[in-house]
Amino acid sequence: MEVILLERIAKLGQMGDVVRVRDGFARNFLFPQHKALRATEANRKKFESQRTQLEARNLERKQEAAAVAGKLDGQSYVIVRQAGETGQLYGSVTTRDLAEAMTAAGFTVGRNQVALTQPIKTIGLHSVAIVLHPEVEAKVTINVARSEDEAARQARGEDLSVRVEETEEEDEAPSAEEAAVEEAVENAE
Repeated sequence: MEVILLERIAKLGQMGDVVRVRDGFARNFLFPQHKALRATEANRKKFESQRTQLEARNLERKQEAAAVAGKLDGQSYVIVRQAGETGQLYGSVTTRDLAEAMTAAGFTVGRNQVALTQPIKTIGLHSVAIVLHPEVEAKVTINVARSEDEAARQARGEDLSVRVEETEEEDEAPSAEEAAVEEAVENAE
């Protein structure tokens, strides 16, 4: 099916381009979200008559998104989750979790704007892209930790994903030989 794009869509085209897409993609995504029109002669005339208004609205949205991206870019958010000894989470951090954390911090971000390429399943610092507009993107750092204390340590640069087992000699029980030597020394005194 051929459609006329009403806004820029990544990997598809710019505003005003006539592109060929699959029928389901057009019916289920592009048309309901008002991102495209069916490429008929009447719609082409309608698009040309409204082109300046669409471009002005797109420019306004882009400027608003750029202003928000300037404030949002480089921010860091802490998400506390349960994890095993090796740093594997018992679940995963989803786009919904990230959007809620940013909304709680004062930024209005929808979960569809969070571009999470793969699920976050380990503790640590993760860089995530936030797509505020098709042409504007911001990067934030997500600090996934078991507690607020761990999050602060990770932010300072410690690697907590692999826990080192520390053995202290004081806690270990003495071996049979050591116990016999100690007993002999005590009896000699």
